[in-house]
Amino acid sequence: MSSIAQPETRTATDADVAGDAATLRAGHFYRVVWRWHFYAGLFVIPFLLILAVTGIVYLFKPQLDRLMYPQHVQASGAALPFARQIAAASAVYPGATISSVVTPEDATRSTEVTLAAADGRDLTVFVDPYTATVLGERNENNNLQYYAVTLHGELMAGTWGDYLVELAACWAIVLVVSGLFMWWPRKGSMVWGILLPRLNRTNKRIFWRDMHAVVGFWGSAVVLFLLLTGLPWAGFWGSNFAKVSSQYPAQLWDDVPASTQLTGDLNTTAVKTVPWAVEQLPMPTSTNSGVPAGTPVNLDSVVALAQAQGVASGFSVSLPDAAEGVYTVSIFPNDPGKQATLHIDQYSGAVLADVRFADYALVPKAVEMGIAVHEGKYFGPLNQIVMLLACLVVITLAFSAVVMWWQRRPAKRLGAPAMPKNFPIWKGAVALIAVLGIAFPFVGISLVVVLLLDYLVIQRVPMLKAALN
Repeated sequence: MSSIAQPETRTATDADVAGDAATLRAGHFYRVVWRWHFYAGLFVIPFLLILAVTGIVYLFKPQLDRLMYPQHVQASGAALPFARQIAAASAVYPGATISSVVTPEDATRSTEVTLAAADGRDLTVFVDPYTATVLGERNENNNLQYYAVTLHGELMAGTWGDYLVELAACWAIVLVVSGLFMWWPRKGSMVWGILLPRLNRTNKRIFWRDMHAVVGFWGSAVVLFLLLTGLPWAGFWGSNFAKVSSQYPAQLWDDVPASTQLTGDLNTTAVKTVPWAVEQLPMPTSTNSGVPAGTPVNLDSVVALAQAQGVASGFSVSLPDAAEGVYTVSIFPNDPGKQATLHIDQYSGAVLADVRFADYALVPKAVEMGIAVHEGKYFGPLNQIVMLLACLVVITLAFSAVVMWWQRRPAKRLGAPAMPKNFPIWKGAVALIAVLGIAFPFVGISLVVVLLLDYLVIQRVPMLKAALN
């Protein structure tokens, strides 16, 4: 009797089942990451565009300032005493209160006198150091760089704007991390669509997806660098980070009376006078008791003292604002290694504190170097070009993200990636989120708020649930 051969059947093994489960779990987790990446992008993109555009303006501040406020002078003999130069500024602006003076960086530059005019304007007045002629002025609260800086740092909305920018910057870090996870190759080509974009003219969705993914991968390191080096200036994270990281040798402050005012109080939104690394240091106080007779302490003698102490040209001198106030000499040039901050007794001329880059702890040194690179100062024009490319990467990522969303959006819905059902918790992801939440408190707090809002409101209101998915 003949028999018909039956096709061999294969029984699924435990390994097959485990493999399928792992694949399904990975796919579910990818969609969860994609969903959070999507929502974070919706919030962050407008702020990133503002940061990138205003960052480009501030990046080229040296060139723009010299174009808009040239104030070049013809070197002719010895410069006049600073007292005469200040007197010239005071004569043109009667009733003004002078707060600081920036010494010329070279022989062709003017002296810059910072003052509060009687009409309430905060001005930088340019004075010819050889003739004591007032050459012009810059309104520090009404110029291109002021608007760029205040938009960049606080959206021109004060403290709450500062917090909002910080929140966006912290979530942008989450965007980069989640974006790298989504970019990570899982199968197929390791080049096209991963390392190089597929320039597909017939499928625009593939083109924009690759532009977003490939540019994001190549630019992720420098974008992360921009975000992390910008956070020290943030109101909440930056100030608390400075308090725990800016420690100095005790001998710098031995037997020096200190006030409740901080060195960082000399900085304003428009004019940065002292480096970030010394902002948390207390201001010493001057005392007129037991001052020996001698040469009176004035701006010219303070400048001479700073030059004798090896402070680089172009430093600023903040004048005492009270009987206990001090002269503060400060400079933070393109090379952080030349930073210096000196507090000088206004009565005796004694140097009450002298803090140089070498005195900084490791973290403040790293922060100051990072800030110098962030602002395009550290290694000349090449530094500016690299940071310009970083800003263009941010703009490209934001624009391509909007285009991708617009191409795939459903009618009358937001088009967020769907949340998978019965999604198991991945302990590694929870640990990473916890670390980010602790390192950047605004991320942790806002994450909890969003989760509660989603669970208590969005998921319970069908109309909202449908619209936001």
